Amino acid sequence: MNLSEKDRQYLWHPYTQHKTAAASIAIIKGKDALLWDENNKEYIDAIASWWVNPFGHSNTFIADAVYKQLTTLEHVLFGGFTHKPAVQLAEKLMEILPNNQKKIFFSDNGSTAVEVAIKVALQYFYNRGEKRTTLISFEDAFHGDTFAAMAASGISLYTQAFEGMFIDVVRIPVPVKGKEEESFNALRLAIETHSCAGFIFEPLVQGAAGMVMYAPEALDTMLQICQENRVLTIADEVMTGFGKTGKNFACDYLKFQPDMMCLSKALTGGTIPMSITTFTQDLFDAFYSEDINKALFHGHTFTANPTGCAAALASLELLQTEVMQAHITRVHHRHLAFQERIQQHPKVSTTRVLGVIFALEIKTEGPVDYYGSLRNKLYHFFIENGVILRPVGNIVYILPPYIITEKQLDKVYQVVENALEMI
Repeated sequence: MNLSEKDRQYLWHPYTQHKTAAASIAIIKGKDALLWDENNKEYIDAIASWWVNPFGHSNTFIADAVYKQLTTLEHVLFGGFTHKPAVQLAEKLMEILPNNQKKIFFSDNGSTAVEVAIKVALQYFYNRGEKRTTLISFEDAFHGDTFAAMAASGISLYTQAFEGMFIDVVRIPVPVKGKEEESFNALRLAIETHSCAGFIFEPLVQGAAGMVMYAPEALDTMLQICQENRVLTIADEVMTGFGKTGKNFACDYLKFQPDMMCLSKALTGGTIPMSITTFTQDLFDAFYSEDINKALFHGHTFTANPTGCAAALASLELLQTEVMQAHITRVHHRHLAFQERIQQHPKVSTTRVLGVIFALEIKTEGPVDYYGSLRNKLYHFFIENGVILRPVGNIVYILPPYIITEKQLDKVYQVVENALEMI
């Protein structure tokens, strides 16, 4: 049996209905923006493997840092202990995070980073003698697959089997252009009618919803409303963080800053699972007490894994180089040029670009299923043509590694154009 056949015998994949899904493609190596399968077919990874590989695959700079750390200290428990890579990473992050962020908590992935933030929001008020039980989130949000993160999400496909089992969440409209006031009013109403602990949001771009974008000014207004009403704010930057929007963080576009930020995915350059939740000093102080019951009782076995910290340090160093920043700018301008060319296509209803993120929406009649026939037809067409793209319903998005070449970008754009002619 080849790898794909053995995979089918033993493995259970994410977001997959195995009875109807095609066999998984067995990838044996990757370099920069390219991947190769077991039959030596080449693919352009045009979504940076779910947004985690901004510097491409098999990056030797990160690999060298990981190797060096593995030969020094691969792991040590973080309960009662600390180590140099964790301290150094905290120092480096503090240099680029919004200046109200003062404390860092490590966990394992984006979903657990969100889980930590939600627990802190709820316990913050509990520790201060006030019970608040409700969160506010956007419609069609996606914050992860652990239980509190699922509760805060709004895509029913992922959550419908668990309805009635979640913490209380009020969902409000996204303040897309023309619907800002509707969103602001819904936020105010939610705060007036519920005991709201926090408002969680994907800043400026809702990834899993199909790269839905909204303006920084709208989010600033919502953050101001929350601050005036003592509702904590949580920025889920798992997708948007580390350069995706053209700045280090999407929150860098804002005047008001969140109380908490959730980071993962590109944090380690796609090498090792790791996540971070950051907090203001006020939040930390609410847990700082002689009363043990006010401590944050949350942890992960691999919290602040030194090897992951070393990878993250190398990743941050790469991100801040002039060369990498120039790549981000280059990809952004290429996306704008492609948008100019494709937005008048008769099968395209809308296009949007922010940083290295490009999305187009295909004209359809009526609603489109998230994993429906159009999406599946597009996905298989892209794969057949050697490009990894994962459409969301009728939305095709491109979010490539920053180091993707001009020739590779040309192919991605051309395959997307060909797909429009195919449907």
